[in-house]
Amino acid sequence: ADIPRTKSGKIVELAVRDVVHGRPVKNQEALANPEALALFADLPDLQR
Repeated sequence: ADIPRTKSGKIVELAVRDVVHGRPVKNQEALANPEALALFADLPDLQR
Protein backbone atom coordinates (compact mmCIF):
# COMPACT_ATOMS: atom_id res chain seq x y z
CA ALA A 1 0.00 0.00 0.00
CA ASP A 2 1.23 3.45 -0.84
CA ILE A 3 1.19 6.24 1.72
CA PRO A 4 -0.02 9.65 0.54
CA ARG A 5 2.83 12.16 0.37
CA THR A 6 3.33 15.75 -0.62
CA LYS A 7 5.37 16.61 -3.68
CA SER A 8 8.30 17.28 -1.32
CA GLY A 9 8.01 13.75 0.11
CA LYS A 10 6.35 14.40 3.47
CA ILE A 11 3.69 11.97 4.72
CA VAL A 12 0.19 13.49 4.82
CA GLU A 13 -1.53 12.12 7.95
CA LEU A 14 -4.24 14.79 8.05
CA ALA A 15 -5.43 13.94 4.56
CA VAL A 16 -5.69 10.27 5.52
CA ARG A 17 -7.64 11.20 8.67
CA ASP A 18 -10.08 13.26 6.62
CA VAL A 19 -10.63 10.43 4.13
CA VAL A 20 -11.19 7.88 6.91
CA HIS A 21 -13.81 10.14 8.51
CA GLY A 22 -15.54 10.89 5.21
CA ARG A 23 -14.48 14.54 5.10
CA PRO A 24 -13.26 16.27 1.94
CA VAL A 25 -9.49 16.49 1.63
CA LYS A 26 -8.17 20.01 1.32
CA ASN A 27 -5.24 20.87 -0.91
CA GLN A 28 -5.16 17.63 -2.92
CA GLU A 29 -3.15 19.42 -5.58
CA ALA A 30 -0.19 19.45 -3.16
CA LEU A 31 -0.11 15.64 -3.09
CA ALA A 32 2.34 13.73 -5.24
CA ASN A 33 0.06 10.67 -5.24
CA PRO A 34 -3.54 11.67 -4.43
CA GLU A 35 -4.76 8.29 -5.70
CA ALA A 36 -3.22 6.72 -2.58
CA LEU A 37 -6.01 8.28 -0.49
CA ALA A 38 -8.52 5.88 -2.06
CA LEU A 39 -6.78 2.97 -0.34
CA PHE A 40 -7.75 4.37 3.05
CA ALA A 41 -11.33 5.34 2.20
CA ASP A 42 -12.77 1.84 2.34
CA LEU A 43 -10.92 0.23 5.26
CA PRO A 44 -13.59 -0.76 7.81
CA ASP A 45 -10.99 -1.27 10.56
CA LEU A 46 -10.13 2.44 10.43
CA GLN A 47 -13.74 3.65 10.53
CA ARG A 48 -14.42 3.10 14.21
